[in-house]
Amino acid sequence: MKEKIDTILERFLIFIMTVLVIDVLWQVLSRYVLSSPSSFTDELAGFLLIWVGVFGAAYVTGKREHLAIDLLIQKSSPERQVKLIFIVNLIIALFAIFVMIIGGTWLVITRFRFEVSSAALHLPLGYVYSVLPLSGIIMLYYSLYFMFSKNQEGA
Repeated sequence: MKEKIDTILERFLIFIMTVLVIDVLWQVLSRYVLSSPSSFTDELAGFLLIWVGVFGAAYVTGKREHLAIDLLIQKSSPERQVKLIFIVNLIIALFAIFVMIIGGTWLVITRFRFEVSSAALHLPLGYVYSVLPLSGIIMLYYSLYFMFSKNQEGA
């Protein structure tokens, strides 16, 4: 299951990055070559950057490549390493639940409820911010997976 989520997330991130590159290239082309800047490309690039950053954070959590200060884990005994890795993943799970899932869901609901839309694309911002709870669910899955899997090496 984890490998399937890794693959889907990886391909989705590649797709978003591809669209982001094409969007920015079109923005530069329309501004400097056609002398008629596109009105939506700047806003779309910002939204895509949000999605790449937040889904990218979930992806590196699943790959155990997130920013970590693991000096304490490296210097600990194997028994203590297992406990520390569990604690780190517990903290990640709590962050995912309270900040990403609960806070992100509140943000999405309020953006839809107040009908907040983007200026250029007229896109409801609830769709843009939906990346937070979705990414939080993925982060929570990964942290629970690492907390309870038999494969405990690495932080």
